[in-house]
Amino acid sequence: MEIQHKILVLDDDADWLELSREMLSQLPSKPEIRTATSGKRALAMLDAEPFRLLICDLKMPRIDGLQVLAIVRRRFPELRTVVLSGLEDEDFRSRAYALGVDLFWLKTEMQRNSQMYIECLESLLGRDLEGGFRGIQSKNLMDIIQMECLTRSSTVLRITRGSLVAKLWIQGGELTDAEAEGACGEAAFRRILTWKSGTFENLPAEPNRERTITKPVNALLLESAQAIDESGAGAADTSDQTVQVHRRTVWKLSLLTRAGAEFVVAVPPEGQGVHEAMGTQAQSAEQYAHWTRRATEIIKRLGDTVDAGPLLHLDGSNMERQLLLIPRENKNFLVGWSPEASEGLLEKTKKLVASWDS
Repeated sequence: MEIQHKILVLDDDADWLELSREMLSQLPSKPEIRTATSGKRALAMLDAEPFRLLICDLKMPRIDGLQVLAIVRRRFPELRTVVLSGLEDEDFRSRAYALGVDLFWLKTEMQRNSQMYIECLESLLGRDLEGGFRGIQSKNLMDIIQMECLTRSSTVLRITRGSLVAKLWIQGGELTDAEAEGACGEAAFRRILTWKSGTFENLPAEPNRERTITKPVNALLLESAQAIDESGAGAADTSDQTVQVHRRTVWKLSLLTRAGAEFVVAVPPEGQGVHEAMGTQAQSAEQYAHWTRRATEIIKRLGDTVDAGPLLHLDGSNMERQLLLIPRENKNFLVGWSPEASEGLLEKTKKLVASWDS
């Protein structure tokens, strides 16, 4: 029988607790959500029953969040902890991490990037991973960087691997600078991508940071991924699942970049697997997958009604992008292109789709 984990949310704002409860209901593992409005009450609940995760505000009367976290670290060392605060203060952030918290999120950032927040929590609820970046389950560093850029974030991404600390500066969804192991710019970015595990956190943006990286992030990711793949060829066990996943990611990123498409969403029939997404709208994959299924169902019914035969393709456009839907036997593919994309998109889309799972 699968274990149902428990999450305790501590905040002195009752309205915020209700909002948190509503958001946490979206977690795939469906944990039990409990709440507390004071540090004293939260500690009593932790004493009374086991919890998997504590989500804690910092600024509270009597016993504040940092005091609670200090007590928790001594008495419940296995409890995973997340700070969710409205305080944009580097001192509080540093003190929280010094107490061993797993993640530090600002409330404004959580609301702006709720999908990543949900994935972070789901990761902490799950099993411990030997590799990967703590905070997002089944996401590598390429995924994390892409998600930040695709959502047009302005942030400083600090990445820690043991004693090593690196930073990536992102402004308006564009990668502008990097620092790692004494290097800066593109050289630092390439070094960071060789890290296979670690932790990451979002720091406030630095809009006045001098720009040293001018290449598009997808081009840099592709170059770096290919270099890593080539350098590891023959050295790694190709039967290793991590290696296989990495190479498939490199291959598909290469296809996407060379074709010039913005994104691909591959959608299997309902109940026959999960959708796959890659590219600049990956964070909206759930909505695109739902739309793809609904569109193909409606068109199939319409085709049956008027005896028009099977759907060959569907295309549409607006001021933001052009979309082409290509049905296949086991998946339907939705491919997005920029509004300025040249003619011949149907053939380009067919070629991209034909190569996707090859």
